[in-house]
Amino acid sequence: MSDEIKYKNNPLNGVSLKTLVTELVAHYGFDILFAYLNINCFKTNPNIDSSVKFLKKTQWAREKVEVFYMYQFKSYPRASSTQFQLPPRDRVVPDGQVGADPAVLSLEDAERLKQKRIVKAAEYKKSQRGGKSYSPRKATGSNNNRDDKRSSDDSSSSTYSPDEDPWAHWRK
Repeated sequence: MSDEIKYKNNPLNGVSLKTLVTELVAHYGFDILFAYLNINCFKTNPNIDSSVKFLKKTQWAREKVEVFYMYQFKSYPRASSTQFQLPPRDRVVPDGQVGADPAVLSLEDAERLKQKRIVKAAEYKKSQRGGKSYSPRKATGSNNNRDDKRSSDDSSSSTYSPDEDPWAHWRK
């Protein structure tokens, strides 16, 4: 397959980043874009020029916006697993597949999606820990495992207090 045919079958071919962002903002607005994409350039100082400037510098954010454009705004069918591995501008849409009307999105749907992602992330983290619950250690002065072990193994009767220098006994 030649590069010319490949790029003719990509909906992002010939669409500048500024045009893409302008179309998305005109249709959805900055609030919806931030709610779905969670990229700060759509919340902090939301304007097209600053968003484009940020997206040009930040590859992960640009790709996230391009995927949103292709699959939410242009409503192309989801990419195959091999195409999904490629950046959005390198993906090929099979002949005969065309886009549809933009997806109808709302802030309520974005919040539901966000909650669903939070639950899914928590389940994933739990599965990675082998089902064990996790509670991070609190940084409370001198109470960490290394200090506890040092003070229990230390033959001297002095204990570490938060007022003294934490490195004073490091050679004992």
